[in-house]
Amino acid sequence: MHIQNRNLFRLTRFVLLKLPKLFAFFARFRKPATRLLIIKTDAIGDYILFRNFIELTAKSEKYKGYKIDLIGNQLWHGVTATWDAPFLYQTYFVKPNSFYEAPLKTLRFGWRLFLNNYDTVLQPTYTRTFITDGFAALTAAREIVGYISDNEGIVPRYKSKTDRFYTTKMVLPTGVYFEFHRNKFFFDTVLGQPLNVKQPYIDIQAVAKKGIAILPGAGEYRRGWERQKFLQLIERLIAVADEPIYLIGGPGEKDNGDYLHANLPAGSVVNLINTTTLPQLIESIAACRLLISNETGATHIAVATKTPSVCILGGGHFERFAPYPQDVHPAPACVFEKMPCYYCNWDCIYKPQKPDNYPCIAAIEVEKVWQAVKPFLAL
Repeated sequence: MHIQNRNLFRLTRFVLLKLPKLFAFFARFRKPATRLLIIKTDAIGDYILFRNFIELTAKSEKYKGYKIDLIGNQLWHGVTATWDAPFLYQTYFVKPNSFYEAPLKTLRFGWRLFLNNYDTVLQPTYTRTFITDGFAALTAAREIVGYISDNEGIVPRYKSKTDRFYTTKMVLPTGVYFEFHRNKFFFDTVLGQPLNVKQPYIDIQAVAKKGIAILPGAGEYRRGWERQKFLQLIERLIAVADEPIYLIGGPGEKDNGDYLHANLPAGSVVNLINTTTLPQLIESIAACRLLISNETGATHIAVATKTPSVCILGGGHFERFAPYPQDVHPAPACVFEKMPCYYCNWDCIYKPQKPDNYPCIAAIEVEKVWQAVKPFLAL
């Protein structure tokens, strides 16, 4: 979290750390409703790796008859509305970072959560944050379950305080590292049964897959491959691939998409960037024969829609989000240049400044990506 107004943040901090104790006192005099809250406010890819567990929870014996609510991220509200709404009672879509300097907004939202009278709150995200810990605490639920967590998303001086709000803090077993497996372990444990799910999936109407989709951006610019290299790769594709090539993505990819479109032969690619909703983007990925992208939500959407993909991968979260385990099909073909500083949680020792990207991304050459793409082409 990046704080600009310290005074406003201090007031928000008071709401998050002090009011839960008052709310918990009043909660002693009421009987909890059969109502469950799940908190999941991370990025799109995180949601794709999590969302199947909403349905499994709703259909579980433990929470049969419960109303299930979700606090989610505004970025992917369309995905929830399209595929997950039947399993949810109430949804709240937020911009998590917008609360840190908005104490009144935080208080109002916390009061709304408290009035919902939840029996249980589940926070399955391994990397907890101060604001979502606060949301969980303000519910004053009978049971609040989360991971012990690391300090990637919350500094130790706040985590030591918010830890106390949890009635159960899970320890991640050694060997459970991949993000989908973390989610599965969490819900296996909470529901008290091993769940029969091996990978993310999205129920979407099957179509004949055709064309190559390229998403030339990343959620954070330093995690993205250079657009000049994407240009060289697309030029190679145009020379040999006798099928449509689509540029896809949202507003964050617009500049790169405009650059590529302007520097490629007229009519050689179809630029769909910033012209589709997120559900439509998912349908586009499901309909293409191959996706090429940085490690973004698109990579996980490809897996969930059974679309082959090539993923240009850095080292910050290596093996946590990609490469995928060998038993996942179709797993992305990941291209990377291993460095001694991998597994840094994107706290890069080199501190690149805009427009430079992370060295582990910059080191990946066009030829190496091309060699990963070639087996998917009908040459």
